[in-house]
Amino acid sequence: MDNISLTPIGLFVQAGLVGKFVMALLFAASIWCWLLIVEALFGLSRLSRALQEAKAGRASALLAPIDALGAQEARIRVAGETVSERRQRIVDKMTRASVELLTKAEGGLANLAVISSVSPFVGLFGTVWGIMASFVGIAAAKDTSLAVVAPGIAEALAATAYGLAAAIPAAVGYNRLGAAFSRLGQNLVNRAADHALELTRDPVAAPPVGVKAEAA
Repeated sequence: MDNISLTPIGLFVQAGLVGKFVMALLFAASIWCWLLIVEALFGLSRLSRALQEAKAGRASALLAPIDALGAQEARIRVAGETVSERRQRIVDKMTRASVELLTKAEGGLANLAVISSVSPFVGLFGTVWGIMASFVGIAAAKDTSLAVVAPGIAEALAATAYGLAAAIPAAVGYNRLGAAFSRLGQNLVNRAADHALELTRDPVAAPPVGVKAEAA
């Protein structure tokens, strides 16, 4: 027991070949998880700031292409089209562009769901393998003392810990960031509808020449 280190590096060094492969895979998944979270946070921050600028009436370079597409669509005239149909056409065009922008801002957010669901099972495989190694050690030494069982059990628990270290932040990040992006997506849709209303709002027509407005 004195030679067994409970540090993550120590447990990795003391593990067998399969155990090391599982731990290395889960460690790489954990690093990838945090990179995806940082990327999504950056995209979320940029998009939130752009919406705030647009709401305050300031020009936003991130949303300018969407507004340009809406204006371009508004200039297209379709014979027999009502104002409502024209407005819906503009909304659809801007919404599609908004979804593309939102998808780019999310980055690899969907991969967090894969990490959170797969990592525990990979860790479980390492756990089962470590327990099997413990039983093999018992059979080879014909001894059930703790000194024989401990290395395999430590390797098994280490694999479980590595799996949880990758799965927990991935699950939390996916749910929290996914909810935040969902709210931003709804804001983008609402903004598209408001912008389409402005583009299709006709100015108040002046009374025809020679016709006097009725006195109030």
